[in-house]
Amino acid sequence: MTDGPVNDRPATDRPVDAAVGRGLFHQLLANTLIANVTTSFLWFSLTFWVYLETQSVFLTAIIGGSFMAFVSVMGIPFGSWVDRTRKKQVMVVSTIITGCCFLLALGVFLATPTAELLRFGSWQFAAFVGLVLLGAVVESARSIALATCVTLLIPASERDKANGLVGMVGGFGFAVTSVFSGLVVGQLGMLWAIVISCALTMVSLVHLLTVAVPEAEVVHNAEAAAPVDFAGAFRAVREVPGLTGLVLFACFNNLLGGVFIALMDPYGLSLVSVEVWGVLWGVLSLGFIIGAGWVTKRGLGPAPLRALLLANLVMWVIGGLFTIRESIVLMAVGVLLYMALIPVVEAAEQTVLQKVVPFAKQGRVFGLAQTVEVAAAPLSAFAIGPIAEFWLIPYTNSEAGRSQLSWLLGEGEARGIALVFLLSAIAGLAITLFAFTTRSYRRLTERYGQPDDAPAPAGG
Repeated sequence: MTDGPVNDRPATDRPVDAAVGRGLFHQLLANTLIANVTTSFLWFSLTFWVYLETQSVFLTAIIGGSFMAFVSVMGIPFGSWVDRTRKKQVMVVSTIITGCCFLLALGVFLATPTAELLRFGSWQFAAFVGLVLLGAVVESARSIALATCVTLLIPASERDKANGLVGMVGGFGFAVTSVFSGLVVGQLGMLWAIVISCALTMVSLVHLLTVAVPEAEVVHNAEAAAPVDFAGAFRAVREVPGLTGLVLFACFNNLLGGVFIALMDPYGLSLVSVEVWGVLWGVLSLGFIIGAGWVTKRGLGPAPLRALLLANLVMWVIGGLFTIRESIVLMAVGVLLYMALIPVVEAAEQTVLQKVVPFAKQGRVFGLAQTVEVAAAPLSAFAIGPIAEFWLIPYTNSEAGRSQLSWLLGEGEARGIALVFLLSAIAGLAITLFAFTTRSYRRLTERYGQPDDAPAPAGG
């Protein structure tokens, strides 16, 4: 069943004027900040805690990869849900589910001895990690809904700056959670991390109930009859010339990005304590705010797709060099610059999709993009964890490995991880340079430059 009459409206038909829409959007951003802090805080805490207790790169890679796998699998179902449901309702229901999962995880933690809770393969480990995982994954439905709310509430000419503001809020939340997750796990323990997350979830829910999103009716296409509309999502992407290429490019990028997900925390924790690592991440997360602030103030210009690819080129250069020597200073500078570019990439992709995809189909398109893009990360995370722990790290720490690679990577205990980062960056550079030459890039750039009411070029 649907929640309102079927209707097809263009993306530019917003039910509120610009000033009211901006105010409501800012309220949703504030609520998103609370929700992001909650889920990120507990997920960071879980990752730190498991690694500190077990010292296992393999286990942290499995945990990180599992999160990305579930986010990927749920992309299209969540996108279909967003298209069929009022956006505020999606946010409220997802927040309730998150709160229930975190409360159940708290119960499992209190009822299970630590040794059993950390034993990989035990049902207690699976239940605890699974509940935290589910509570965090449901947050991605809110992200899809928020992306469509930008289209609903913000004029087309201002959406790149609004997307930059979304990135700024995400960066600020990341900074807060990075600092406090490390401090809480290091000083208070995992129990307090769960309790704090449960409390923040309740705060987020209460605030969200006070925000009125003026979506008079559920705006969706008659094709969106299935609760999980895989076929409609694929059709919506293929209908826009060049959009398939953008999704595939992001997929390849995230395939390489899974390497960073799996190995960043083990690398950092091999250099500093968990408290220092958490505080450092908080400081470095200012890069998110700096980059997002630049987009919010300056926008992305008339060709956001070009800005996306240029930002990727710089990111891969940084990704290959920030661990070239075992230095926390070098790593910190590189990560700061890397993070400053992430909001540029994300805002550019969101802005393109909001312009070229009709509002009635945006939930499914954002969901499909999430599914395809994120699916790559767990594959590389699952693969690179064992490869790094059982092959590359032992090799680079051996006498033969040191003699062959020290000229390139220097000396240190984490040179195996540095080698993985370098190889990933080289592959990323090659893929990004190739993307500039593709027909998909040219056609999607042309489509973005057309007026909102212009028909799409033939040949999707």
